[in-house]
Amino acid sequence: MKKNGLLFLLLGLGQLARAQAYGSYKLSAGEKATINQVLDDYLGTFNAKDLKGWENTYHFPHYRLASGKMSVLERAGLRDSASVFGPQQKAGWDYSKWDRRNIVQASPEKVHIDTRFTRYRKDGRKVASYESLYVLTKENGKWGVKLRSSFAE
Repeated sequence: MKKNGLLFLLLGLGQLARAQAYGSYKLSAGEKATINQVLDDYLGTFNAKDLKGWENTYHFPHYRLASGKMSVLERAGLRDSASVFGPQQKAGWDYSKWDRRNIVQASPEKVHIDTRFTRYRKDGRKVASYESLYVLTKENGKWGVKLRSSFAE
């Protein structure tokens, strides 16, 4: 009986370890706060039109899937502010806000976050809202945005 109990315990621990490896890891309050701070910094630097600061919230290579196309940014500094922020501003955008950020899966070094954000005009009128999935990774001890999949253009 003792052998069977030990065997079941070991099998259960093995299953728990595999489950955590596949996205069932429970983040601590501190980890959640750090991840949310990265997202706050991400959107804050975007709203400030601070391209360098925005790219500092990324991990490279950085991936974006939108409008049916995957774009890959190999490193920071490959874009200019006019090409990144100009089209948004022409469309009337002034700033964006998170509507929702729900961590739906996690491991110690990766999280999947179900998000929704809204773009606004300077006067506060809504431009559009978009559902997205953000993947943040912890690399060299630092969390950063590795991949974004969005229904935004």
